[in-house]
Amino acid sequence: MCAHILVAEDNPHQAELVRRYLEHDGHSVVVVHDGRSAIDEARRRDPDLLVLDVMMPAVDGLDVVRVLRADSDVPIVLLTARSAEDDVLLGFDLGADDYVTKPFRPRQLVARVRTILRRAGRARATNAAVLKVGDIVVDPLRHEVTLAGEPVALTPMEFRLLSTLAAQPHRVFTRGQLLQDGFTTERTVDVHVVKLRRKIEHDPRRPRRLLTVYGIGYKLV
Repeated sequence: MCAHILVAEDNPHQAELVRRYLEHDGHSVVVVHDGRSAIDEARRRDPDLLVLDVMMPAVDGLDVVRVLRADSDVPIVLLTARSAEDDVLLGFDLGADDYVTKPFRPRQLVARVRTILRRAGRARATNAAVLKVGDIVVDPLRHEVTLAGEPVALTPMEFRLLSTLAAQPHRVFTRGQLLQDGFTTERTVDVHVVKLRRKIEHDPRRPRRLLTVYGIGYKLV
């Protein structure tokens, strides 16, 4: 499985080691050395996976995750010398897919990357069927949404939210269940629901498609 991988690591020797092992496994790799460059490069190239050092100058790895998770579901593997449970849990809470502590064996990192890419591939295959709910059509394979035949431009996180709801129309999803789609907090879920309603509702203040089930969560009808 050949993937385009972005590596963000401020230690040149460590970065070169990771790059060499990933390329040997058949991937194309781009390396940057600080958090700001990681954000810019991720937005420019839309990589299949990001290997991200936590402790980098200017913008650290956790802040990179926070920024990218606002509009991207790219798989992220964190590299860090911090091995305390709270640090690990924070990384996962922010939306990281895996957490590798230093020092690490490069072949184990490559194996974890391979596993995450397989998982992401299976998820894309599972979600490939076109979903129809009323006059909303969601095409996960083409990453397209139409409303009454007209295209709707969604951010990656809005698309992910709508796809989850459209896969099981009329089912009520709790905010906790929607957090599994890459959102970092329940408040983030609410914010994306508001943004999505602005794009699929005639009157977002009186939604008729994306409904709130008070005290529980949301459903698409």
